[in-house]
Amino acid sequence: MILLFLFSIALRGVVADKFDLSNLNWTLKNDNKSIIIPAQIPSQVHLDLFKAGVITDPLIDINDFTQRWIVYDNWTYTADLSPFLDTLTSTTRLPESVLLVAYADPYLFTFDRQTLFGHPVSWVDNQFRQYVFDVTDLILSSDNRDRNITFSFESAFYYGRNVSARPDAETFPGKNGDFVFPGIRYWMRKVPCDFGWDWGPAFVPSGIYKQAFLVTLASPPNTALEMDIKEAEASLDIYKVGQSSAVPPNETVDWLVNVSLSVRSASTFWNPRLAIALPELGLTSEAVLFPSIVKNTTSPTWLQLSWAIPDLAVERWYPHNLGRPRLYNITISLDLCPTSEGCAPLVLTIPTGFRTIQLVQNSYSHEDVRERGITPGDQWHFKVNGKDTYIMGSNLVPFDPFYSRVTDDQVRWILESVVKSGQNMVRVWGGGIYQPSSSDVSGGGYNFYSVCDELGILVWSELIFSDALQPINDFLLKTIEPEVRQNVRRINRHPSNAQWAGGNEIEGIALWTEKYVPDGKHYLNEFLALFQGFLHDIVVSETHSVPYTGCSTTKGVLSLDPYTLRLNNGTPGHIYGNSERFNYDASVAFDYNTFPISRFVNEFGYHSMPSFYTWEEVLTSPDDFLFNSTVVLSRNRHPPPGDLAFPNPNAHEGHHQMSSAVKRWLPSPSKKLSNETFAQWCWSTQVFQAMTITSQVAWYRRGAGQGENNMGALVWQLNDIWQGVSWSSIEYSGRWKVLHYGLTNSFSAVVVNAFWTPENEILQVLVTSDRFNDINGVAQLTWYDWYGNELSSCVYHFTVPPLNNTVLMNVAGLASILPYGKKPSEVWMLLNSTAKVDNKTVTSEQHFTTISLANAAIVDPKISMYVADDLQITLSAQGGVAPWTWIDHPLGTVGVFVDAFTGKPTNGFYLIPGVDRTLKFIIHEPPLAHDKRNFSTTDFVIRSIWNNTRT
Repeated sequence: MILLFLFSIALRGVVADKFDLSNLNWTLKNDNKSIIIPAQIPSQVHLDLFKAGVITDPLIDINDFTQRWIVYDNWTYTADLSPFLDTLTSTTRLPESVLLVAYADPYLFTFDRQTLFGHPVSWVDNQFRQYVFDVTDLILSSDNRDRNITFSFESAFYYGRNVSARPDAETFPGKNGDFVFPGIRYWMRKVPCDFGWDWGPAFVPSGIYKQAFLVTLASPPNTALEMDIKEAEASLDIYKVGQSSAVPPNETVDWLVNVSLSVRSASTFWNPRLAIALPELGLTSEAVLFPSIVKNTTSPTWLQLSWAIPDLAVERWYPHNLGRPRLYNITISLDLCPTSEGCAPLVLTIPTGFRTIQLVQNSYSHEDVRERGITPGDQWHFKVNGKDTYIMGSNLVPFDPFYSRVTDDQVRWILESVVKSGQNMVRVWGGGIYQPSSSDVSGGGYNFYSVCDELGILVWSELIFSDALQPINDFLLKTIEPEVRQNVRRINRHPSNAQWAGGNEIEGIALWTEKYVPDGKHYLNEFLALFQGFLHDIVVSETHSVPYTGCSTTKGVLSLDPYTLRLNNGTPGHIYGNSERFNYDASVAFDYNTFPISRFVNEFGYHSMPSFYTWEEVLTSPDDFLFNSTVVLSRNRHPPPGDLAFPNPNAHEGHHQMSSAVKRWLPSPSKKLSNETFAQWCWSTQVFQAMTITSQVAWYRRGAGQGENNMGALVWQLNDIWQGVSWSSIEYSGRWKVLHYGLTNSFSAVVVNAFWTPENEILQVLVTSDRFNDINGVAQLTWYDWYGNELSSCVYHFTVPPLNNTVLMNVAGLASILPYGKKPSEVWMLLNSTAKVDNKTVTSEQHFTTISLANAAIVDPKISMYVADDLQITLSAQGGVAPWTWIDHPLGTVGVFVDAFTGKPTNGFYLIPGVDRTLKFIIHEPPLAHDKRNFSTTDFVIRSIWNNTRT
């Protein structure tokens, strides 16, 4: 997963050929050869078994349980190399070198004893690394009776059991992060959530999950100069002169463009020259002369060049909500024979951007405390291009249990949905996988960071460690170091990358262990050795442009240089670091006293069911379409079983958390055993999820103007890895949940919100802005009854200071709050705001009741829906107000509903009699793989809270 450039494609003038191993005819076999089937690469064992008809689709029904036998077997991929070897014999000259370049899901990757004349190549144990092996001697051997190439994969389950039983393998207290497969995942450099999580399956897949090549390096015939360079690992790090992880950028000094290029060469080149250019601006560095590139294909030679560019020479890259994500093409030119004619330089072009990122963690000054009312303690927020930036975003999990089938269109839709909902950051969570740069870099498979660069999305990147104490045995550290270096170098070029965190939630586990477990200090010291020392030192040695954080959720630092975590060394009453919130007691879902008072909240969420349409993708029996059916329960992993028990014995608890929340805050769907009742239950859990999460977003954004100076809210979670119960705002198919539409309002640049504390009957209405400048606008607060009659209305003209709030209303007592003579059950308030931001009109719409909708006197709204052929949809209510009016688009489609007039994504609103809403369904283009498109305009379904009373 290193940043790999095949010079035969990316560089001009090199003589090298790349043979894609996917062009071979592969065979997959299990250990006892009872299964022998055709296969392919990139792929994974489950996918090949499915394609061959040995198993059914791994994602349907309870197949993640019934197919566990796959995990317990060893698997071998074999292919006849004759098509490649024949290309060698057809040439007049054999290559100087042959390199094998591959990525594989461990834990055994070799040429077996029957392959390439019985000579093994290597054993590897890290899924997150790129492997390059010189196999010249094996390929060019005169003994060519056996022409097979073989990749063998040991069962990760048994490998984990074996390695954890080593004499030097320590034991850890409790379950130590076990979700399904116990006690093994932290002994392996493999995707942690492959072994199960509380929102996903436990397939433990294996296979050649990314591209693999054989690369031949040959000299041109009749040419004295050999130009056989291959394999570049390139790092492009752009930062300010003097900037480092511990030293903030000076925004006015020159930019430094730092290029590090590794090359493997089949020849020696004397006095090569390296230069950098920015062709769009006509800027070129001086060429740097190097003594030599020595012939070496087993390890790389490193070339490095720094180039200073004046600050004002370039336009800066910004996240999309704050400016333009400006990109440039940087070219790296390597001239191998500067004194010879007819020897063209090798040129590598890298899209990138210029920006500064700082994670501010120093203490608030006495002046801040005294004059701004800031609660004492440390800051914890991002500065982008020298400006304090409010972060609004969500957490990303892997897109699929089987990496090899993730598509670029699938990923782009999720990232476009991030932008459409107003988010400016995604967090690449440390329990998943390092996301690729692009489909053609490092065997990528699909575009990720390159799309974030293009769309203007900041990325919080994490090293792959999550939710467990980590062993620090030498054999692990030996493979972790190149893993981290390769991935940091690869991602350096991307202006979207905002930081590196060492891992996810491990600091809190280590501190808890120190406090409550005998000899707990030992485990805390191991945590510090790995995350405060080892990983920190690697990251900061490879990048100057982004900060490093020891852990995602953290109490901050005592010092950046030397890097020292604060841990429990804090002053009571002060605020440090960041935080998260997960509270599944629905009775306190809207109790502000239970929300964290924090500088930054990097995880908060509530789980919900996927839609009825998503269940249709995986349930094969009509009997399973029930809220508490065995199969539906089996796909709820919250709380996780902690072992191999199936179905999850704790699923009833997770289901109860969802159903009890619906019953408390919404009218409950009936108990009829029907598809419509099941669909309404699924949707109702999503409505509650949207209600509780958007209320938290409002509270955290409000905190930007409070003593905590909150500067970030990252929702858990953005996407789904499969069809099941989860915290996501977007379902596995790409279908938006109610929450994602809710975030579109909550993450508006300027938003109006009502804050209600029932214990003292205080209503406060605020307008919040995330802009760098004062924002002027107008807000309207209107009370209605449930028949849609307007009872009262107030208009407020406001000015909001930068990154702050303006109070529009602060009233105590129901008698002063509610319209005269009305009971809480009879009325609700609509809140609207309009403001000009960057010469664009920004709107916000929210709704408020003082009581649960379960107790509101809602009436039949009698909604009518007209769908035109162009998928423009007009909704009218004739009988009363329809809370949470929702349109479901047809099965097998992916798209978004937008307001027909403003283009803003809109769904899940209050429909008022006499105030029609016109939406348009925008289908995702190009269609995703599962899009059906053969639907009728009658396939759209309308529902509202009233339907809960009628099912």
